[in-house]
Amino acid sequence: MTRMYNPPHPGELLREWIGETPVGEAAARLKVARSTLSRILNGRASVTAAMALRFSDAFGSRPELWLDLQQQYDLWHASRRKRPKVERFPLAA
Repeated sequence: MTRMYNPPHPGELLREWIGETPVGEAAARLKVARSTLSRILNGRASVTAAMALRFSDAFGSRPELWLDLQQQYDLWHASRRKRPKVERFPLAA
């Protein structure tokens, strides 16, 4: 699988899925604090496995969708940061 260039935070897709539903109402339906949902929608918090399961239940999606989106986002941003040079391990014989 090729990595997407600058993938969106899963919160951007989530915002489309909740549509015109107010954040407070969406949070109540998901049984989470409004601030928790707001942080995800604004890209300041990651989608956890537990939250992916809630989104799956609420939208009829697969929880893997949400975790894959988060992973793509995290990997792309991590790849943009400076990191130490790491030596390869020798191949096992």
